[in-house]
Amino acid sequence: MAVITSLAEKRQEKQLRYERKMLRELSLEKLRAKVLEHFVPFYHMYRIFPSVVEEGCIDLAIEAYLLGAHYSRFGYYGEPADSVRQRCAQEEKYLVDTLFDFLCFWGNIDDDIRSESLYYACEQYIGSWWTEGFERGKKRRRLKLH
Repeated sequence: MAVITSLAEKRQEKQLRYERKMLRELSLEKLRAKVLEHFVPFYHMYRIFPSVVEEGCIDLAIEAYLLGAHYSRFGYYGEPADSVRQRCAQEEKYLVDTLFDFLCFWGNIDDDIRSESLYYACEQYIGSWWTEGFERGKKRRRLKLH
């Protein structure tokens, strides 16, 4: 007797396999280095960067990386990165807003000038991870590794 599986289950399994393959190319050291590079200036009041903040930033970096990798198929078929980025602008903005709220909460950042520069840092951070995921995903598709 055959087991009946739904199309949604198959899609989810395929997506999870693809995400696992993409995450194999990431290193935790690189993730930590980029977090420190982007956000340590905003946390100078601490002697060391709080691990909770670091882990939250890493989680959102992974989400942005996977989002870029997911949309890389459009880049593989010739669409420019800017127009592909417009396709997922809403999801990317959600990641930026989530990261900004998270960092404001943990950093007790209230003043407008610091919060505005923190928001731009969050945009740059999420954007750089999206771009890296996009480029790596496009590369994997060219090499037929998807």
